[in-house]
Amino acid sequence: MSTKEMLEQKASDGGTFFCHESSYVDEGASVGAETKVWHFCHIMNGAKVGSKCSIGQNVNIGGKAKVGNGVKLQNNISVYDDVVIEDDVFCGPSIVFTNVVNPRAFVERKHEYKGTLIRRGASIGANATIVCGVTLGAYCFIGAGSVVTHDVPSFAMLYGNPARAHGWVCKCGVKLNEELICSECAKKYYKTGDGLEELT
Repeated sequence: MSTKEMLEQKASDGGTFFCHESSYVDEGASVGAETKVWHFCHIMNGAKVGSKCSIGQNVNIGGKAKVGNGVKLQNNISVYDDVVIEDDVFCGPSIVFTNVVNPRAFVERKHEYKGTLIRRGASIGANATIVCGVTLGAYCFIGAGSVVTHDVPSFAMLYGNPARAHGWVCKCGVKLNEELICSECAKKYYKTGDGLEELT
């Protein structure tokens, strides 16, 4: 990377990552190799960010948050404490995570944080809100502007306010037909108690 604004720093797992000069990575934060941290970001002490991630402009990652490998966090996202994002997750611009169900400015509730888990390969569209305490299943697809208030099965497609199920998606991101077959890559799936699994 040639631009002088992107500064090379030592990664926690060996190698290096790149951080824009306007951003802060606190001492005690962990950032993996080949990750890029763009403008006006703050990765707080204790935060864990994996390798080969793209951390977009104006992103804040809390000290008790975990971000896996290959994650894309687009602009204007706050990943609060007790949010866990697994590998290869896409988070669209300005999505909202929360960690308190009943916040009051004058009541301290840090001991009541509810965890949020985003499983491997999930995609969350721009401006969606993920209410704390839920799990988004592997490779699920959340439409832009949705408000997710409950657990989402693996490979499910949800959108709306509140978000509701509207079918299933393939690992490649294409909506499956009624036979649970992908028209793009021909992968086949079957239903389980936790959503879908790929037929091998």
